[in-house]
Amino acid sequence: MKIRATQAIMECLLEQEVDTVFGYPGGTILNLYDELYNYQDKIRHILTAHEQGASHAADGYARATGKVGVCFATSGPGATNLTTGIATAMMDSSPVVFITCNVSEPLLGKDSFQEVDITGIAMPITKATYLVRRAQDIPGIMRQAFAVAATGRPGPVLIDFLKNVTDPKELVDYEFIPWTENRTWGSVRELSEVHGLKAPEPDHGDVDILAKMIDESQRPLLICGGGVVRGRADAEFRTLAEKLDCPVAITLMGGGGFPGSHPLCSGMVGMHGSHASNKAVHDCDLLIAVGCRFSDRVALNPKTFAQNAKIVHIDIDRAEIDKNVLTDHHIVGNAKRVLELLNQRVGQYHHEEWKQSILPLRQPQTPEDEEKLTPKQVLETIRRMAPQDTIVATDVGQHQMWSIQYFHFDYPGQLLTSGGFGTMGFGLGAAIGAKCAHPERVVVHTTGDGCFRMNCHELATVEHYGLPIITVVFNNGTLGMVRQWQNLIYHKRFSQTTLDRGPDFVKLAEAYGLKGRRVTNRQEMEQAMAEALSCGCGYVIDAVLDMDEMVRPMVPGGADITSFLLK
Repeated sequence: MKIRATQAIMECLLEQEVDTVFGYPGGTILNLYDELYNYQDKIRHILTAHEQGASHAADGYARATGKVGVCFATSGPGATNLTTGIATAMMDSSPVVFITCNVSEPLLGKDSFQEVDITGIAMPITKATYLVRRAQDIPGIMRQAFAVAATGRPGPVLIDFLKNVTDPKELVDYEFIPWTENRTWGSVRELSEVHGLKAPEPDHGDVDILAKMIDESQRPLLICGGGVVRGRADAEFRTLAEKLDCPVAITLMGGGGFPGSHPLCSGMVGMHGSHASNKAVHDCDLLIAVGCRFSDRVALNPKTFAQNAKIVHIDIDRAEIDKNVLTDHHIVGNAKRVLELLNQRVGQYHHEEWKQSILPLRQPQTPEDEEKLTPKQVLETIRRMAPQDTIVATDVGQHQMWSIQYFHFDYPGQLLTSGGFGTMGFGLGAAIGAKCAHPERVVVHTTGDGCFRMNCHELATVEHYGLPIITVVFNNGTLGMVRQWQNLIYHKRFSQTTLDRGPDFVKLAEAYGLKGRRVTNRQEMEQAMAEALSCGCGYVIDAVLDMDEMVRPMVPGGADITSFLLK
């Protein structure tokens, strides 16, 4: 049947079971927003304070649910404001479809008002981009975009509609096809070769080889990477860990892929990794990394990384294999499927002596001063008082590392953080997306005073939609992680990192119609947390910390993983 082009866009969203869209309107996308008015009972739209906030919210929604997030923005500055969010999603393999609208065809290439080549700009930071010039292409492109975003190694996709394509007079042949049906259109079959829509079936012989390597190992180590979380392979990973009876190190993006409170968990690995995990990397004779990129924050010195071990890499993306660390063996495939096959082939092992040499070292060796508020006190209070399934969204910096160290994440989507791109300002948008996805769960946003200045305007979104998100500001009056480097490496030359300026975060919360409280000790933190959990609205806790609090341990970039600069 023939329907309006904009109606086809909405129907395609419903095909993909999209129920929530985050965005910000403008001139070129008005035809789409006018159509959205007809669908407001089927598709909820969350109007953020800034397009970047919308991009992070759609990303947070995707990470918290495992579904594809959706974000709208207009042309020009609206579209370019999405780019940080697009790159953030790309680096962390988060499936988001970004929909923008551009100027009309006759205005292209004429430096028209708010014209920008957003498909060209976004090409390096997406899995695919589409410039839609013909209305009849809408259904096919929409379906392709969601398939590309969600399958294989997930990631962001951008669709840019020319304004004339969304003209109300434009009609499209359309038939509703539920996303659960087997797709047989040729265009998607062709795309599977280009974009890797379907993960390859793992080579069973490669799995057999790994099973033999495990049997010959005396000191195996598992690394849980972001691929375990994205692939929702946590149950299979845990089964393997318990069969191997060995330490499990977790990357930043792997938080929630293996329970942080599990007896086999040795903690985070890498630059700010625990003594246990980093020593395990150095001492193991077999290292099996699942869905891990071996970034420079994990394999700080690739030449000495796990130099006493055979390294095995399991990843859905063949391009990641041997990119940063040379492997002795690898398996290309979806983490869930590879682990299913591997679990069928391995029996029960016992590595008591190996565990006892590693796991007692896992507690962070951070000196505690009970006379003042410390990051550990803040996070242990949150963990103790909040429900066990609380979702935590972080920004980037010291508070991010402390959150991983002291808050144990037990399931995929419980930790939302920007690992690859390291995006300050990610956290509050991501928390909004998570809360919209899971209104029944407590959502805590941890941030620093530097990061919070980059996203605090989204408190307007928190207030308007009645989202009881708890923001905890680790307020040390400085750009903490940068100051830490200046302190340790740049001879205490504190250039432009001191934040001796406003705002008063409690008054800021109140200005947005929310509640807040400043805390300076453990008792005040407990009182504030109790009030935040019961007040029913957004709440800002301004936790005052010492300016020279540091993240411990720390290994300098490029050093051997056990060369701790800070213990």
